[in-house]
Amino acid sequence: MTKQTYKKIVLAYSGGLDTSVIIHWLKENYGSEIIAVTANVGQEDELIGLEEKALKTGASKFYLAEIEEAFVYDSIFPALKAGAVYENKYLLGTATARPIIAKALVDIAKQEGADAICHGCTGKGNDQVRFEMGIKALAPEMDIIAPWRTWDITSREEAIDYAYEHNIPLKISRETNYSKDKNLWHLSHEGLDLENPLNEPKYDQILEMSVTPEQAPDEPTYVSITFDEGIPVAVDGKELDGVSLIKKLNTIGGANAIGILDMIENRLVGMKSRGVYETPGGTLLYFAHEQLEMITLDKETTQYKQDLAQKYANLLYNGQYFTPLKQALDAFVDETQKTVSGTVKLKLYKGNMIAASVDSPFSLYSEAFATFDEDNVYDQNDAAGFINLYGLSSVIQAEMKQKVQFAKEADNSFGLTQEGIKA
Repeated sequence: MTKQTYKKIVLAYSGGLDTSVIIHWLKENYGSEIIAVTANVGQEDELIGLEEKALKTGASKFYLAEIEEAFVYDSIFPALKAGAVYENKYLLGTATARPIIAKALVDIAKQEGADAICHGCTGKGNDQVRFEMGIKALAPEMDIIAPWRTWDITSREEAIDYAYEHNIPLKISRETNYSKDKNLWHLSHEGLDLENPLNEPKYDQILEMSVTPEQAPDEPTYVSITFDEGIPVAVDGKELDGVSLIKKLNTIGGANAIGILDMIENRLVGMKSRGVYETPGGTLLYFAHEQLEMITLDKETTQYKQDLAQKYANLLYNGQYFTPLKQALDAFVDETQKTVSGTVKLKLYKGNMIAASVDSPFSLYSEAFATFDEDNVYDQNDAAGFINLYGLSSVIQAEMKQKVQFAKEADNSFGLTQEGIKA
């Protein structure tokens, strides 16, 4: 089958195994001009040398899209405000980044007049959906190339073989060939020994953002986080922009073994997969935000928002970032966050988080009403009338059941009497 021809292809380039191989493969199979685009979402040292490597392996041009701030304010913080956690564990470190990267790819593709966008996601994963849903929403006319769904390479081992055969430099070896995704928010590890749930993760070998609980300090660490309308704005009283704040909390959380997760999750494509996630700063932020909402949101809003949070998490996980429902949910969440301002003090100890104090000018907690001591604001006699009305439906239901039971017993008694007469 003859392949579609393209003048220019924009490649989502990370410099890892897949995309290192893909540049050569695209030129070999399409003969097109390849423009490598790396999105800076906070992967730090992984950005070193990428431009040189991309150009040496066949790219005609390299872009470093500086989208770290957009990643934080357009994706991470909205998810944080929503309380979005996938399957009650995963803080969506990869899922939150993909839509923002997709937008950067589309922007550069349009700027360059490219015919297609290429990504290195496998046909088994979630990221293929996330990237392509974003591209389709922002540039429906753009063709998408996904080599893992079309080429003859069937495994990461074969991809390494291809790299060696074509003198493509790699940063990994066969023994350290974990599939990783790193950004400002998290670091994920998949593959190799982690594919067998019987294997305990080799934390001493794989952790990069965190230490193990055994390596954490023997004394607790205290940290205060201040929020303004649901958005974190300061750590220990020092105001910081979003990027700097997360980096600061990554350092604090990582040093105390916060945010290490070993999870088997349900992928969008239907299979289960296992990953080890490191999200030190994010875990602190979610926990602190939850503590603040406890005293600033009323009961009905809290409980409704908890239901919404799961839907929001599913939307992000499933690549539905650029959808009307996502926009509508954001509007609801923003309304709930107008009073979520204040400071939360946390006590950290060997992977554990404890809320030490919570303070907010919008606190709905009233010591005067809640106290067990004598007070002048609450008449406990009022509770009797409240309970009578609150329990009225239960009383009516119980009376009905008593009447039905009495009737049944009367019928049974009459039947036995008749039988006795006949006898």
